[in-house]
Amino acid sequence: MELFFAFVAAYAIGSTPTAVWAGKLFAGIDVRRHGSGNAGATNTLRVLGPGIAIPVLLIDIAKGLLATRLVYINYFENGFVLTHTIEAKLLLGIAAVVGHIFPIFAQFRGGKGIATFFGIILGVHVESALLSLGIFIVVVSITRFVSLGSILAAILYPIQINFLFGEDSILIQVFSIIIPLIVLYTHRKNIDRLLKGEESKIRLIKN
Repeated sequence: MELFFAFVAAYAIGSTPTAVWAGKLFAGIDVRRHGSGNAGATNTLRVLGPGIAIPVLLIDIAKGLLATRLVYINYFENGFVLTHTIEAKLLLGIAAVVGHIFPIFAQFRGGKGIATFFGIILGVHVESALLSLGIFIVVVSITRFVSLGSILAAILYPIQINFLFGEDSILIQVFSIIIPLIVLYTHRKNIDRLLKGEESKIRLIKN
């Protein structure tokens, strides 16, 4: 029962539709009706600018990180959750990502989960999180395609986990493979636009 409530809490954390609420609060719009139609930090940047997008990004990252930290809540001290293992943190983090992509507080139409995934990785393996961030920054700096940076960072993640860091946890190995699969699925329209040369490049200053 304790584990069930932990998963519900993690899903609820992930379900906080940061971009949607920020758009309505500060601009009176639903960002899902503008730009790419996505409820994430990138589309928020595209539609509303960095002043709103940066807090949205940080909160979305915090959702994944906070979900992994549910293992430390005393209420669950006699349950599986407080084994403090990477496995427990990953399972709770995944629940938060599911919430972010399918938020109960926003008609189950959320973002693509990249920032929340990063929060999970930050919570379970800081070194791989920093390396993934570096890959993302380099790709976006060169191409100005956020989607391409996200996709390449995700594809390279299982390579760094299994070969560079040599993780022996079966669940984190599986998790490292699931990430690119989910990212490729949620970015399928971006991939199509990239192949057609129609993908929008990011601008830090809103017109």
